[in-house]
Amino acid sequence: MSTKWLTTVSATLALTLGATTASAETLRAVTDPSFVPFEMMDQESGKMVGFDMDILAEVAKRAGFDYKLNTMDFNGIIPALQTGNVDIALAGITITDEREKIVDFSDPYYDSGLRLLVKEGDDSIKAISDLEGKKVGTKIGSTSYDYLTKNIKDNDGVTPYPGSADMYMALMSGSVDAVFYDAPNVGYFASTKGKGRVTTVGELYEGQQYGIALKSGSKWVEDVNEAIAEMKDDGTYKEIYEKWFGKMPEAK
Repeated sequence: MSTKWLTTVSATLALTLGATTASAETLRAVTDPSFVPFEMMDQESGKMVGFDMDILAEVAKRAGFDYKLNTMDFNGIIPALQTGNVDIALAGITITDEREKIVDFSDPYYDSGLRLLVKEGDDSIKAISDLEGKKVGTKIGSTSYDYLTKNIKDNDGVTPYPGSADMYMALMSGSVDAVFYDAPNVGYFASTKGKGRVTTVGELYEGQQYGIALKSGSKWVEDVNEAIAEMKDDGTYKEIYEKWFGKMPEAK
């Protein structure tokens, strides 16, 4: 075996090892810290946790990118993607035609809708039609806010709040008569901090699907979609879902 051959093999191995150990591309990721239980700050560790955070970690691992996570108010997320200041976002972001014009979305990873929340024992509000002339809390920049302003004629009482905690506090203090927002967040609050004080009522409005949002033209859309599909096929998605929401509903 010649020294020249050994040198060639060593060089080839070094190049191969260098390629496999090189750092993956780091994407600038963002979320809204107030959308429980999709994303929230863990007080003990100081880190963001939640359903979306578990999904992001698993998708990143499978798609082959690293990420640096920051937080911002929900209404700033789409503009930040549009300007290219961030690369990817998970924050219970509903896929809409308007948003798809300015950002890219993954395939849907969560089916949702909008739900009413009222004080326990309040029988005066059972549907959207009962909100005429009432004070209703919702979230700035959300599809629930858009739905209310389009479907309530007397919508002067519709009050947008910067965070979900703010609107829930407003309901329990009597500042608003109801809250209208994303069903999983409303349901989680009703069964935890609001248990015995508030309750969900009525049907599920405007069926929605959440997607992972990426800046327009992102090269990662296909890899992200493949990762989501794999997670659903091998049971990882179901495991994450049931960690945060309980038993996963049967597919229709």
